[in-house]
Amino acid sequence: MSASEKSTHKAPSSALMRLAAAGAGVLMIAAAGAFYHASRMTQPQTVGEVYRVEVGARACEPNAITVAAGRNTFEIHNASDRPVEWEILSGVMVVAERENIAPGFRQTLTANLAPGSYEITCGLLSNPRGTLTVTPSEAYAAAAARPTLKAFIGPLSEYKVYLAMQGSALVSSVTALAEAIEAGDLEQARSLYQAARTPYNRIEAVTDRISDLKNAIDPVADYLEKREEDPAFTGFHRIEYGLFSAGSTDGLAPVAEKLVADVTALKQRLREMKLGPEDLANSAANLATRLAEGPASHGASRYAGTDLAELSDNLDGLAKMAGLLKPVLSEAAPDVARDVDEKLSATRTALDTFKGANGFPTFDKVDEAARKALAKSFEDLAAALSRINQAVGLG
Repeated sequence: MSASEKSTHKAPSSALMRLAAAGAGVLMIAAAGAFYHASRMTQPQTVGEVYRVEVGARACEPNAITVAAGRNTFEIHNASDRPVEWEILSGVMVVAERENIAPGFRQTLTANLAPGSYEITCGLLSNPRGTLTVTPSEAYAAAAARPTLKAFIGPLSEYKVYLAMQGSALVSSVTALAEAIEAGDLEQARSLYQAARTPYNRIEAVTDRISDLKNAIDPVADYLEKREEDPAFTGFHRIEYGLFSAGSTDGLAPVAEKLVADVTALKQRLREMKLGPEDLANSAANLATRLAEGPASHGASRYAGTDLAELSDNLDGLAKMAGLLKPVLSEAAPDVARDVDEKLSATRTALDTFKGANGFPTFDKVDEAARKALAKSFEDLAAALSRINQAVGLG
């Protein structure tokens, strides 16, 4: 290399060295800041009171902690000069832990703890362990008593079977009604009308959720612009109007044929319907409320007057739903289970007071005071049913 070339390769100036060092320092500070920010951003959400623990070179401070059973949050501060982990131990089993806590940093740990005595690690494995005492609490006991979602698999499966059976019965009974109408047999059609309604009433708590078919199968004239003359007045009540008000099967054959198609579609929808654990009690409570405010108060089957018989069918369906939930409810909240049973029994008694040797009378035979009392029974039942989900931890 020539002398001139050597002269062009001078050692870096002291100014450049200082600038590079400063830049490296900035990068280190930025990296440390980013690490700190990340460690703070990834902290679990705290629950209730935060218990602070300082892990020193030789021990924890405090070294003995007492908390109530349930979800508890601990903030662990590493006051030593080495990375540490903090563990809650039950014997040799790790119940919860927080690893890689850098010197000077804090991490939080939230754990759901059962009553009992535990140990806590305090830095180095050679350090003495601390103690964690978890005392019983009402909140933990209540949470532990709540059934798991698995407990609802049986009731939901059995209710799906019930829906399938009632759906099949509905198609069969409506088909028989349609055949009587097609034959022009007024008396036979009248005698089959309520039998055709029974399966529908028993599952009305869930069919209410299928609005398109509900509006085709069970529309009420009062909600239609032209009432009985409205083209949308179809389904059961259109047939009821023809059989019991007009006193004729004339013009009902196409209505009955469409009703068969609609209930057949409903049967398939019921098979495909997905129900969650909360749906049984919610649907039952909603229907009981609607019955209290409508049919039990002022009737809904104005042409045939079969409201009491229909309310009895509705109650059968509500009792089925409550009965399927009873094993789960009785274990979680016996008082709520008893209340539901009592209200079901009271509503059944209120209905049966009207029943005679020939069944239920028409609704026009029920006076205003009796209607109010009947509506109150369904209202009380709705209130009891509405407590179920909260009682079993679904509310």
